[in-house]
Formats: sequence, structure tokens, C-alpha cells
Amino acid sequence: MALPADNVTGAASGTPVPDAAAAAAPADGAPPTTSATPIKAVPVRYPGRWVTAAVVLLLVAMGAHGLVTNHRFRWDIVWKYLFTEPVLRGLWATVYLTFFAMLIGIVGGVLLAIMRQSPNPLLSGVSWVYTWFFRGTPVLLQLIFWGTIGALYPRIAVGIPFGPEFASADSNKLIPLIVAGILGLGLNEAAYMAEVVRAGISAVDEGQIEAAQALGMGRGLTMRRIVLPQAMKVIIPPTGNETISMLKTSSLVSIIAVIELTYSVQLIYARNYQTIPLLIVAAIWYLVLTSVLSVGQYFLERRYDPAVRRQAALVSVTYGSRDGSGGMA
Repeated sequence: MALPADNVTGAASGTPVPDAAAAAAPADGAPPTTSATPIKAVPVRYPGRWVTAAVVLLLVAMGAHGLVTNHRFRWDIVWKYLFTEPVLRGLWATVYLTFFAMLIGIVGGVLLAIMRQSPNPLLSGVSWVYTWFFRGTPVLLQLIFWGTIGALYPRIAVGIPFGPEFASADSNKLIPLIVAGILGLGLNEAAYMAEVVRAGISAVDEGQIEAAQALGMGRGLTMRRIVLPQAMKVIIPPTGNETISMLKTSSLVSIIAVIELTYSVQLIYARNYQTIPLLIVAAIWYLVLTSVLSVGQYFLERRYDPAVRRQAALVSVTYGSRDGSGGMA
């Protein structure tokens, strides 16, 4: 006769054998156990991404189709004038204007930022008024002013105020149109660069300046050796953007008859009436120059990036220099 399940004992030991329900039940005080059945994961779907990608792809395809099939773009005219001498002369003038205007802007911006930080109220006030004036008036208006400076000052003299003059010169000869364009762009840019540099200086920890002063370093030496090198990582990105913006803003000097890239193509299409192809020529060269500046900005930012510099120093310490000196065994 079969015995009940809860009375079954082991054949050898004689101890009762618990049934399956009793074995599965957790002991008193033990945490409940969960089943080991794997969870079926459902992938998250993003239908909006696919819809957006499809719309963008459709727009790109429509644009490419229009560029290829619309004969009014006159790509043959574009390639014909892309490397002509007048266009290349205008291209060189654009590079020339951008370089010297940014040189004036950066140097002037650093000086104005240092003046703004000065405890001398006269220097700080002059810097504030300069920034207020040049940021508050349109650059086009400033260019026209410099282009017509001869109407206001026929001669520019150097001397003692309300006293004798030491030297004078005709203003139109002293400030030709190309110089007027550089002055108009550069002096305006200095006002914006002053704020960029001031933001970079303010980003340096005050403890760095106090430590330099504790070592006996003067204000000027502290600015050159401690503050400005650390501020570069904050200053460089907006300075690169300002340079790219200056490259395109230089086209405004055509208002005072300076023949740069935009004005050179305007003179050409005024004769042959091929307006769209010549504007495309100018756009291509602006894109080329902007791309070159963007690449330069990228590497310059990496040069002053603290993380990149730490990584380079670690590699140098780990592997040593090329001549085999230094490094780990």
C-alpha cells in the first residue's frame, strides 16, 4: 500500500522527504525568490527620426536635381571665371583685408580689455566709451565715414593740441580706400574682441593672480605669463568665429569702391549680365576660404585644449622622446 507523500521517508536514512511545494517555499525570514525566466526586451522605436531623415533626404535630392538640371545656373560660365585674373585679385584683396583688420582687432581688443580691467578710472572709462560707440554704430556707416574722411579732414596734422603742428599730409593720400577699409573693419572689430578677451580674462581663477602677486610678479608680468596663456582656451573659439565673420564682412568695403572679391564679380556681371554664375563664383571662393579658416581654428583649439595637452604630456612621459631619452623602462 502506498504511503502519503508527506510521510515518505528516505530508504536509507529514514528522514522525511519534503514535497515540491514545501521545497519551493522560502524559509522563514529569507527573501522571496524570483523566477529565472529571461525578460523579452522590446527595442525602442523612433519613427520621428525616420520621418525626419526621409524629409531631409527628399529636400537634398530636390536641391541636387535643381543644381544639375537647371541650365540657368550656367556652370560653364562659373568654371570660365573661377580662376580669372580679376577674380583672383579680388580674392587676394579679401584675404589682405581680413588679415590686417583682424590684426588690428585682436591687438586693439587685448589693449581695450586690459584697460577695462585697470583700476585707473580714466583707462577703464575710455575703454568703455570706445566699446559702447563702435558696437553701437553699424560697421557700414563706419566704413563710409572712413571712406569720406577727406571731406571732414582735408589734411591730417600731428602736433600739440592748440599749439604748433609738426607735420601734416593730405588725408586722401595718407588714407587711401584700401586703408580706409582696413581701419573701418579693424577698429570696429576691436570693440568686439575687447569683450571676448575680457571674458577670457574673467574666466581665469582669481587664485592664480593672487599666487602670482604673492611671488612678487607685477600686474603686467602676471597678465603676460599667467592670465593670458590660461585665458586662451576661452578666447580662441570666439576669435575664430570672428575671423570667419570678418572674411564675409569684408565684402562691405565695396561700398567705398574697394575692389575685393564681391566687388570684382559685380564689375564683371555689370558688363556681361551673367549675375547668377558670377555670384556662384564668389560663393565658391568664400566657402573655400571659410573651410581653410575652420580647419585652422580646429587645430588651434586643440593646441590650447588642456585635455589634449595633458594627453600629449602623458604620451611623452610614457614612451619618451624620439632620441630615446626619458620614458619608462
